[in-house]
Amino acid sequence: MIKIEKAIVGYAVKSPDTEATQEAAKPVVPDVVHMHEALLRPEVLIGATYKLRTPQHVSEHSMFITINDMVLNAGTEHEIRRPYEVFVNSKNMDNFQWIVALTRIMSAVFRKGGDVTFMVEELRSVFDPKGGYWNKSKYMPSLVAEIGDVIERHLISIGMIRPPELDENQKRFIDAKRAEFELTASPGPVDGAAEETAEASDYPASAVICGRCNAKAAIQMDGCMTCLACGDSKCG
Repeated sequence: MIKIEKAIVGYAVKSPDTEATQEAAKPVVPDVVHMHEALLRPEVLIGATYKLRTPQHVSEHSMFITINDMVLNAGTEHEIRRPYEVFVNSKNMDNFQWIVALTRIMSAVFRKGGDVTFMVEELRSVFDPKGGYWNKSKYMPSLVAEIGDVIERHLISIGMIRPPELDENQKRFIDAKRAEFELTASPGPVDGAAEETAEASDYPASAVICGRCNAKAAIQMDGCMTCLACGDSKCG
């Protein structure tokens, strides 16, 4: 028996048809799958391979970084790609041990799921005690830091990180500074190394490293260093 302790304010006859109507009226909640370590690896993964070529004093051979992704919720509006594993291959065996250890740790973090973008900054924060190097007019504090740059490029390509973009005012400021510099700069003798660097870069050969973005794009303008890559300027 069920004891009714409150006043009855309404009633309805329960029938099988009523139950079916109520079940049909319930909103369908999609079963959204998120990345976690219990997910089984599918037979086929999609990914990309990035060629990393460093100066010869760092490594005589190129490195090939392969990042494979798992497609979650395929065919639905919740379809996303998430990194699942990473491999690094090179003819240079000098760094074999720590590269294998690094890739296994990164792959384990990828499979944990959640926000894995923190690894980019962690890798970039690694500095080589022997000093960094220049690659494509950008200062790299270590080989590990450049691997972090490759990871960032991949996470941007699959939509996990938004690409850093300058607003319209910053773009106009940088374009104006570049045009002003090209008008006032006087050509002078350029040695072979500087000429080679200038050809590989979109910035003037006299540019120096920017303390903010590490690009060799900072020039002296109006008594102040201004970066043509990120717009950083001590003059405001």
